[in-house]
Amino acid sequence: MKSMILRYLHAYLIGGLGTVFALSMASVSAEDLHIAVAANFTKPIKQLKQVFEGNSKHRVIISFGATGQLYTQIKHGAPFDLFLAADMKRPKMLVDDGMAVAESLLTYAVGKLVLWSPQALDLQANVLRLGKFNHLAIAHPKMAPYGTAAKQVLEKLELWQTLQGKIVRGNNVSQAYQFTATGNAELGFIALSQYKAIQGNSRGSHWIVPEQMYDPIQQGAVLLKKGQNNPLAKAFLAFLKSPLARQMIEELGYVEPNLS
Repeated sequence: MKSMILRYLHAYLIGGLGTVFALSMASVSAEDLHIAVAANFTKPIKQLKQVFEGNSKHRVIISFGATGQLYTQIKHGAPFDLFLAADMKRPKMLVDDGMAVAESLLTYAVGKLVLWSPQALDLQANVLRLGKFNHLAIAHPKMAPYGTAAKQVLEKLELWQTLQGKIVRGNNVSQAYQFTATGNAELGFIALSQYKAIQGNSRGSHWIVPEQMYDPIQQGAVLLKKGQNNPLAKAFLAFLKSPLARQMIEELGYVEPNLS
């Protein structure tokens, strides 16, 4: 991963974007940047953070969780500057509640849902219909957009009620992944980005769920009112829209959003 970060940073600087970024950062104080990030975006945000921080003295501090949980924390006064959710609903709700800056709202990624097993199986919808497994892990539909998507897939297959006794719910998609990776569930609905991060033979088998089986997982970012006077927060949002960041996000398992 380190070599990948260095490659991105080199491209960032050589491409001229680094010069612009350096000039914009020159006026930024040594303030930290606090970002609330949906759990599915763990690996991408860590790589983006390293490129963004570069050689500066600025720190990006990240808190991960289910989108619904992070939204609740923000509503109760958690000191975040930016919110990178796994849906557009919660960022828009924060705008409506006067807790986020409307003009800053953007779709930074579009997620893909995967059915995954560490075992070598012929994964497709028929595996779910046959039901020859004890547990299926999903993120909780009420707290995590990837859980909502998983529920929609099962409803489309008319299996949501049938499989209730086998479904184990994680607070977020990272927990659904952990349930599956540790063998507590034979199958799990996870993010494509999580599957891409799995190393070597532990990848097992997967089925990329057809996009028409669930609503688009449009992931929204927004500047929170607590961070509107932090230039670093605005700089990071600008960085998210850069060609470099978009390339990184796409390579890590997301569909590139239309930012025009």
